[in-house]
Amino acid sequence: MTSLHTRLTIEKLGQRGEGIARGDRGLVFVPYALAGETIIAEVDGERGKLGEVVTPSPDRIASFCPHFTICGGCAVQTLAQPAYAVWKRELVTSALEHAGVQAEVGALIDAHGEGRRRATFHARFIRHGSGRVEAIVGFMQARQHTIIPLDACPVLAPSMAGALAAARGVADVLGEVGKPLDILVTATIEGLDIDVRGAGKLEPELRQTLIDTAARLDLSRISNHGDVLIERRIPLLQMGAARVSPPAGAFLQATEAGEETLGRLVTAAVGKAKRVADLFAGVGTFTLRLASGSSEVLAVENDALAINALARGAHMPGLRTVNIQTRDLFRRPLAGGELDGFDAIVFDPPRAGAEEQAKTLAVSNIPTVVAVSCSAQTFARDARILIDGGYSIESVTPVDQFRHSPHVEIVGVFRRPKLKARRKGRLLG
Repeated sequence: MTSLHTRLTIEKLGQRGEGIARGDRGLVFVPYALAGETIIAEVDGERGKLGEVVTPSPDRIASFCPHFTICGGCAVQTLAQPAYAVWKRELVTSALEHAGVQAEVGALIDAHGEGRRRATFHARFIRHGSGRVEAIVGFMQARQHTIIPLDACPVLAPSMAGALAAARGVADVLGEVGKPLDILVTATIEGLDIDVRGAGKLEPELRQTLIDTAARLDLSRISNHGDVLIERRIPLLQMGAARVSPPAGAFLQATEAGEETLGRLVTAAVGKAKRVADLFAGVGTFTLRLASGSSEVLAVENDALAINALARGAHMPGLRTVNIQTRDLFRRPLAGGELDGFDAIVFDPPRAGAEEQAKTLAVSNIPTVVAVSCSAQTFARDARILIDGGYSIESVTPVDQFRHSPHVEIVGVFRRPKLKARRKGRLLG
């Protein structure tokens, strides 16, 4: 299809942060264009490439990163904060409306804090005629597989100051492997923790070289796809009153401020509940905070390494009883009598949501359910299930720890009306 230079008026920002306009043949999606702008775009089907902003939005500001529109890490940098907050909140309200859920959505909470404490850098290699292998390390170009080499990234926290240099140092060592690499770097209390993905099984000599590189770069730990090569210092993260050493490459909230904000919202919603279950518990983001107030917390997680890290952190002084269970909640959600006696349930599933678990909760007597989600669509679906089961939404709070991206965290609080009881899956008024 031939590309055409077309004059468009942007009606709104979409779910991926792109401007949406109506062209002659339907909707056109134009990255980096803002609502209300008149633009000239190179249009190819439903995709548009921004060429010129003829009439800028009054909310347009200058981008702060020279790599913006080239690097694929940020989708929205040129939208002023008030309008940006409205757009991000609307990602949640529109998803709820689409699911037929009526709820008052709170104002967006900015939880960027000092910035991202972890990032995945990509490495690709160029072999020159002399035989020298050059590592290109950075983020992917927007909507392409080309690597944009970076020396720094302004959305990273100060604790990640040496992350790119460390990633390049690791990539330089692995150049002879000749495979594309993903290098996950996490800032911990004891320094940078690196997990390499894509290198495959390493020969003993190369493993030793990486171990020597970890010492040269002063890393706390380095691993190859979860296989720890050396742990020079135990990488620790503060989670409430506890300290946790996560498994290599484990899931964590992207910013410290994001984790603290989500933890505060969850513990406030649970309140004085004595017996709580934390489902999809991970390494204990919520469990270890809840254990400071609730008398008993059950943590359920499918990843055995993550749940073992949580268990070690749960032995800190001042924490109440924490029980753990390794279980695939997608296949075997907590149900029936297993839910008896809990005062509150917290669930924080992956992006796919917790549909089966929501169904069992919908026919339970649990007074309080707190849903945490990184997907507005699956959150809305699960909320619909709980509401159909008799729950009411007390609050929905969007949290922005992925600033300049279309990703948003959500905390929803659901209460079972006190005058209703449930017996054999039927509501009794």
